[in-house]
Amino acid sequence: MPGRNIREVKVQNSKINRRKFLSTVAAGGACTFMGPWSHNRVYAQSTAKPIVIGTTTDASGQYANSGSSERRGILMAIAEVNARGGVLGRRVTSVHVDTETTPATGSRVAERMIQQEKCGFLLGGVHSGVANAISQVAQKYGVVYFNTNSSSPTEAGQNCHRVKFVWDGNGTNFAKAAIKNSINAFGGKFVLLTNDYVWGHDTARTTKKQIAEFGGQVLEEILIPQGTRDFTAALIKIQQLKPSIVAAAIGGDDQKAMRQQVAQLGMSRSPVWINNQQDWPDVYGLPAENLFGIFGTNWYHELTLPGVKEFVNKYKAMYSNEVIKVPGNVFYNGYMAARELFAAIERAGSTNNIAIIKALEGHAMKAADRMQHFDAYIDANTHHVQQTIYLATANARPKDKDDLFSILAQAAPKDVIDTDAPQACKLESYAATPTFDA
Repeated sequence: MPGRNIREVKVQNSKINRRKFLSTVAAGGACTFMGPWSHNRVYAQSTAKPIVIGTTTDASGQYANSGSSERRGILMAIAEVNARGGVLGRRVTSVHVDTETTPATGSRVAERMIQQEKCGFLLGGVHSGVANAISQVAQKYGVVYFNTNSSSPTEAGQNCHRVKFVWDGNGTNFAKAAIKNSINAFGGKFVLLTNDYVWGHDTARTTKKQIAEFGGQVLEEILIPQGTRDFTAALIKIQQLKPSIVAAAIGGDDQKAMRQQVAQLGMSRSPVWINNQQDWPDVYGLPAENLFGIFGTNWYHELTLPGVKEFVNKYKAMYSNEVIKVPGNVFYNGYMAARELFAAIERAGSTNNIAIIKALEGHAMKAADRMQHFDAYIDANTHHVQQTIYLATANARPKDKDDLFSILAQAAPKDVIDTDAPQACKLESYAATPTFDA
């Protein structure tokens, strides 16, 4: 496999324990998979052959922490389904290769997983540029790809594909949940702080649209290169502009550095800060004074909903040695995506990719099954999961050291839907998508 620092992890499966979850790769080999083709079917001949999942998650780079978290979620779902006897009588195994938070690496990893590792499905993605690169390769071969955590509106918009399903809320969903209320509460003069890549740009674009719609004003947008650790110049500029609100689309390790420096300069209360989406691995372990502002998420481990406590306990039992002691939204998205893939295979009664795609399109998911407040569904026209969006802030009265968030509100899918995505998304036809059995 060409490329630098690409590592493959393969460990033989054993009984359910933490080490297994951190590897979950069987020695039993891969499924029969020989793409690419246009209309060729290759069938798995025996239930002894595993269903092989490629986990396309970052283990290094800006989103290494989130990549590790979503992978743990995927692996917990794999372990659970195997404990029940597998999917259609077949054991599920996985292969992992570090996508390095780099689109070019994402493309190479996807090619390797499909062509060499014989993976029938790909799951994982935080960086939207990486997810887009993976999905292009997946579409070429017809391999179903679940983008578990990338939030650029383009992922279910102009960069949508027939094989790709997007599991996280996107920048438009979170902006719709936050901007109107923030203008009403704090005033309408904004500075945008934007990570200089696809997710940042597209989130800023939809944020500007919401600001204009509700009568606000953008004083300036400040672009922040990926890998920034010194935010001094940007923060001084914000002090000079005197906005009422800073709308930040900064992620991963960049956001940790930003939060630390904002707190050090005493800027955490004025102006008001809105972070479009707050991923749990990005703030876990930060001092309380660094967790300022209002931010979006699609799940929290202290939601008082059926199944949440049991889900948290399963995490604690299986990942007791992890630094992050409770599951967050990134883990949740990885877990839910994998679980719904296995359910779709069972509904289809087949590992045929087109049958599985059709079993996913338009699929409705009850709120209680997803541990959210409102029912969710997979939009058949964009393949984006429409779901509950939460607004949160720092918890002033935490019951323990992991109780970081206070949930302020929850929005139903219909109230935050990305209405631009269906016009931008042009899914390939079924006929134009290679078909095979995994």
